[in-house]
Amino acid sequence: MAGSGSGSGTPCASCKLLRRRCTSECVFAPYFPAEEAQRFAMVHRVFGASNVSKMLLDVPPPQRPDAVSSLVYEANARMRDPVYGCVAAISFLQNQVSQLQMQLALAHAETAALQLQLQQQHQDQDDHHHQQCILENAAAHHQLMLQEAFLKKESMWT
Repeated sequence: MAGSGSGSGTPCASCKLLRRRCTSECVFAPYFPAEEAQRFAMVHRVFGASNVSKMLLDVPPPQRPDAVSSLVYEANARMRDPVYGCVAAISFLQNQVSQLQMQLALAHAETAALQLQLQQQHQDQDDHHHQQCILENAAAHHQLMLQEAFLKKESMWT
């Protein structure tokens, strides 16, 4: 038996499970070695060996490892959740993204409100300082007027 790409003569997981002779042209051998029989059994149970073979042959060889990885993931999800499969995980993640986006929007709104509050406090402080300066100037001006009036009254030259 040629086969699983390891040169050991043992059939790949697919050929072993399906009790076939594993040839050098076996489409499953590079992706389902004999020691990963459980992975292939799961993919076979969900998709069927014939369908998986057709899918792999339709995919360019450089992309096949990713295709197998995807099939294994989807089969695993379908085994855990026979009704929704990987759609359940996708929905869960989409809901989580939506919740996080709402939390982020709330955090942005809170940050904007705090920045506005801080600006208002600075403006209030500036206004208070400005009013205090006006009052001090008015008091100084009043004091000057009083002194001037006093000097005019007490002047020796008038």
